[in-house]
Amino acid sequence: MEPEPETSKNPDLSASRFEQFIDPVDGTKWRIDVAFIDSNWTCLWGAGCEGIRDNRSAELEQGCCSVGAHLIDDEEAMLISALGLTLDPRRFEQYEAAATGGVLAEGPQPATRVVDDACIFFNKPGFAGGTGCALHLGAIDEGEPPMDWKPSICWQAPLKVDHGADGVKTLRPWGRGDWSEGKSGQDVTLAWCCTEQNGTADTEPTAYVGQRPVSETLHDELRGIVGPEVAVQLRSRSLPRSDPQP
Repeated sequence: MEPEPETSKNPDLSASRFEQFIDPVDGTKWRIDVAFIDSNWTCLWGAGCEGIRDNRSAELEQGCCSVGAHLIDDEEAMLISALGLTLDPRRFEQYEAAATGGVLAEGPQPATRVVDDACIFFNKPGFAGGTGCALHLGAIDEGEPPMDWKPSICWQAPLKVDHGADGVKTLRPWGRGDWSEGKSGQDVTLAWCCTEQNGTADTEPTAYVGQRPVSETLHDELRGIVGPEVAVQLRSRSLPRSDPQP
């Protein structure tokens, strides 16, 4: 699915370096933050992620699930609603809440509900069916890619697409400012943002601790966003060269 056609108003792009790529299949022009794509950022969910609350809360293990997930259109809303009603209750802590009130929030923009201070699909630590996204767990149980079950905004994070008036699409990481735009009708003040390059890694949690570049670890997500050809070009940047370098 294509990311939501919206442009962030105040992203923090201070550490970005953009290069242009053209999809040979449909001609889409992409302006991509290769500094992030080449970086060793990795998701810290369950491994020290401080979450997206106004107070750091690694102990909650919520990651980005503290708010409802913004859904890109009615089709995606219908899919998520259907999946929510077919999940195994043993894997879905808020199954009863979903059965009685549905999984979608009221409002002009489709989004998942917030129940017990988190996305309705979030299973809290200690839940017997597993901590984390019930949709993710359900997909794994069925042997299917979690990308096919989760809201687009969830499987794409921390990658974000801005749509330019000239047709050029910009791919970059989410920034602190993106979370203050009232997604799903809520404003979020972040005490911590995982995509920021922290300069004091000894005292400040940082997600730039991966063993491989984003072009490899998020290759499937990149394929889903920019297409397979551009995703391969991005991954090839990190492959060792066989020819001698000057």
